[in-house]
Amino acid sequence: MFSNLKGDIFGGLTAGIVALPLALAFGIQAFAGIDSPDAASIGALAGLIGATLLGLFAAIFGGTPSQISGPTGPMTVVAAGLVASAWAGSSGSLSDVLVSISLAAMFCGLFQILFGIIKLGKYVRYIPYPVLSGFMSGIGIIIILQQIYPLVGAKGSGSMIDMLTGFPAAVASSFSLTALLLGLGTVAIILLLPLISKKIPATLIALVVMTGVSLLCKLPDSLTIGAIPSGIPLPIFAKSGVDLSSINWLLVLKASIIPGLTLAGLGSIDTLLTSVVADNITKTHHNSNRELIGQGIGNAIAGLFCGLPGAGATMRTVVNVRSGGRTRLSGVVHALLLLAVMLGLGSLVKYVPLSVLAGILITVGWGIIDFKGFRDLFKIPRADAVVLIVVFLVTVFVDLLTAVGIGMVIACVLFMKRASDLVEGGYSSSEMKAFDKESPWPDEGGIPEEMKHHIYIQRLNGPIFFGTINKFKEVMTTVPTDAKIVIIRMRLVSFMDQSGLYAMETAIKEIQSRGAIVLMTIIQPQPMYMLKRMKVIPELVHEDYTFKTFKDCTEWLRQRSQRYTDTSSQQA
Repeated sequence: MFSNLKGDIFGGLTAGIVALPLALAFGIQAFAGIDSPDAASIGALAGLIGATLLGLFAAIFGGTPSQISGPTGPMTVVAAGLVASAWAGSSGSLSDVLVSISLAAMFCGLFQILFGIIKLGKYVRYIPYPVLSGFMSGIGIIIILQQIYPLVGAKGSGSMIDMLTGFPAAVASSFSLTALLLGLGTVAIILLLPLISKKIPATLIALVVMTGVSLLCKLPDSLTIGAIPSGIPLPIFAKSGVDLSSINWLLVLKASIIPGLTLAGLGSIDTLLTSVVADNITKTHHNSNRELIGQGIGNAIAGLFCGLPGAGATMRTVVNVRSGGRTRLSGVVHALLLLAVMLGLGSLVKYVPLSVLAGILITVGWGIIDFKGFRDLFKIPRADAVVLIVVFLVTVFVDLLTAVGIGMVIACVLFMKRASDLVEGGYSSSEMKAFDKESPWPDEGGIPEEMKHHIYIQRLNGPIFFGTINKFKEVMTTVPTDAKIVIIRMRLVSFMDQSGLYAMETAIKEIQSRGAIVLMTIIQPQPMYMLKRMKVIPELVHEDYTFKTFKDCTEWLRQRSQRYTDTSSQQA
């Protein structure tokens, strides 16, 4: 744990600095649906507690050493819906709201621990790319739309349709030009500062600068966070202002279990996707089931202290790794920094404008949207495009769990149709095994002897789709780093979907980044159509490097070998 002390301390401090404004912003967003003058300060404190306790315990018990955990956009969207529902159902009882979010977070944690114990972590890999793309993009849009109200100094809540239709009236009654300019200034700093230097935490700079400007402008107190209580966080049953005796526990429990399960499922997906990102950067391999148990412990404890539930946070994890963080110590340092803020600096946070936090969250929402997926809508298979659009619309206008469920059902039905088409097309079951890279194929003779030790042949067998891309990625990591030429054999790859195409594109870029040449042989019609449609061929792999037969490939190798030999002779 102390093998990378300097890097972990610096990475954790940097991640903590980035996490601070996000914790405040997500907390305030979660409690935006309650009509109380203390909503912003209660929410900000809940965000800080969640970021601190989840970040600490997930780092200690989790299965991804470099991961930073805390409130995230997807989790906050669900939490906001729960808070608004509890507020409406309890006729304005703040005790019911706090108990509801606490219980939901604790149930979330318990469900995640259960997921880890029964080893559900490995099944997240089977979620198709179009489902994830539509889901994450929908969450990004929700976050942006929810921040339009505080951006202009207004207060809004309810469904997306209600917020959109009620926006003109809210603007007419509560519009603040100062708040709008502060929010837009925040967005501008976050977008432009990285162009000057990526070492400076743009989010924190935007928060400090725009808060200073708001003090000069004398922004009304109603448009700022307000005072946040300082001190050690207390468990829900010991909090002042929470009257447990007046709570209808049966109703609260019923109202918290399903949101807890939703949060657990969503948080598990969010976390394990971030774990994969961390693996790709650090070249390590996380323990998915242990990670779920660690997240569950963190969320359960955060819920006990009325903290906002969260998950592994991609941006904060990347910042940590890029700053040198590699072990659990970096996550612990990040949490201790936030704890220090909560213990002593709460009085300073009260001056932060709500529109500044709205500007921060708008950039977060923008970053979540999968623009690549939408840009490729007319290039990917029509079925994948339909899944993406349906999941996106259901996420925005219905709810997140329904969106994932519908997307998975559609994707599975479409896959069964594709699989039956492949069988009817003459592919035997023995050819449908995942991947085979061990035995040379009969047509692989003729490679020049002097080039054999520079060449690596990667044999792929079977369709590359959302159900096999993790195995595909695993196989592609076996390509030696010293290979000069990598031949990818595509003869038995009969089908590629959007998930498989993006995985192939990433694998080719990784090989080429080492200076190796990628050749592809015997590409079947459907994969060839996809590779050309998405311009992997010819922009990534030139058409001269694709061959209809392996014999054509060996002929190209012989010519290259002869040219190299002739050049060497002339130089001698």
